[in-house]
Amino acid sequence: MRALYIGLILFCFSSSFSQEIALLKYSGGGDWYVNPTSLPNLIKYCNQNINTKIKLKPATVSAGSPDIFSYPFIHMTGHGNVFFNELEVENLNKYLYSGGFLHIDDNYGLDQYIKKEIKKIFPNIDLVEIPTTHPIFQKPNAFPNGLPKIHEHDGKRPQAFGIFVDNKLVLLYTYECDLGDGWEDSEIHNDPQEVREKALKMGANILNFVFNN
Repeated sequence: MRALYIGLILFCFSSSFSQEIALLKYSGGGDWYVNPTSLPNLIKYCNQNINTKIKLKPATVSAGSPDIFSYPFIHMTGHGNVFFNELEVENLNKYLYSGGFLHIDDNYGLDQYIKKEIKKIFPNIDLVEIPTTHPIFQKPNAFPNGLPKIHEHDGKRPQAFGIFVDNKLVLLYTYECDLGDGWEDSEIHNDPQEVREKALKMGANILNFVFNN
């Protein structure tokens, strides 16, 4: 069965000249739809700066949908409660074990909920902080100190956590950083250009890692 899913993912990733990424829709009451301009802006930046060929309009996919296997990269964000039912947990587990990648970006308020849901997906694997030496911080843009700080929130240091399967990063959880806000249109949060540039460069590193590792 696992081989079947691996084959399905590889077929979906390679069957089109254009790549496509998606936003994860989830249950529980959290605003999964927040930051509507963030992924389109990140896609545009990556297509212009790191030679990706991603469709400009990201898809939306539900956690329990078989369509999840069509996307090599899925982004998840929000402020509130998250809940994955048994079917969604199984679907996400198979997706991530089969070569998919999930980036969860805490938009402030997600942390207390999402860690419990990650544990449901990976009951036997711990969420660990990703070292600054990891390739995701090295190329194409260098972040020698790790994840950049985009929004202050509680004033804590930004942290990047991950789930590793067979020593490969398959799930990235960015905390106290808010990359998605930094990707949004400039007038929404009035972030300085240099802050937005850091967010977009870190986002480019994430997509570069997904498509080239």
